[in-house]
Amino acid sequence: MSLYVALQMDPVEAVSIDGDSTFRIGLEAEARGHRLFQYTADQLSYSEGRVVARGRPITLRREAGNHVSFGDWAEVDLSEFDVVWLRQDPPFDMAYITNTHLLDRVHPETFVVNDPFWVRNSPEKLLVLDFPDLTPPTLITRDLAQIRAFRQRHGDIIVKPLYGNGGAGVFRVKQDDENFGSLMEMFTLFYREPVIVQRYIPEVRAGDKRIILTDGVAVGAVSRVPAAGEARSNLH
Repeated sequence: MSLYVALQMDPVEAVSIDGDSTFRIGLEAEARGHRLFQYTADQLSYSEGRVVARGRPITLRREAGNHVSFGDWAEVDLSEFDVVWLRQDPPFDMAYITNTHLLDRVHPETFVVNDPFWVRNSPEKLLVLDFPDLTPPTLITRDLAQIRAFRQRHGDIIVKPLYGNGGAGVFRVKQDDENFGSLMEMFTLFYREPVIVQRYIPEVRAGDKRIILTDGVAVGAVSRVPAAGEARSNLH
């Protein structure tokens, strides 16, 4: 059976065809005979009882520099689709959360992947608090005194935005780093949310493993090793 599939994602024309998982999902959908429609998160709306999006039909191909063809612009009712893939990158901000509330209004009659309720209620840096035995000592706060005391207890620390992604804004702060005060002022200036602070684990220099599961079964893994002179191991 051919499905009508909408991809809510960042602009498809700008993705890396070798590194973007949504592009790979789209290719597989086409290989199975499904039709694709793509729109960006800012083109999703609620209009008089309908959840609508403005976007274009697309055809994908694994051809660098020529990986997508577009149909005509159209406003579509998402209730007419079989599947919507919720795939745009964070930041996980109020715009992102509002999007999940809108998609709640078509799910599950239109199958939204992943379920917008659980996307909204499972931010990755908060979800890990359920597993304190598997994580380094962690602090979530905006209180500078709390951060100073945590740093005093644990030495080198990692400071990062609570709702960021791709390693953006992640800093390793050594115990004797004189830029600590200025760094925290910058976080306070640019982010209204608390920051997440964790004890730095030197073993990260050997890499961390990102494991891919399908229906609970491990189907692949990659070891992410920081580059020389870099504290981050993000694939970005």
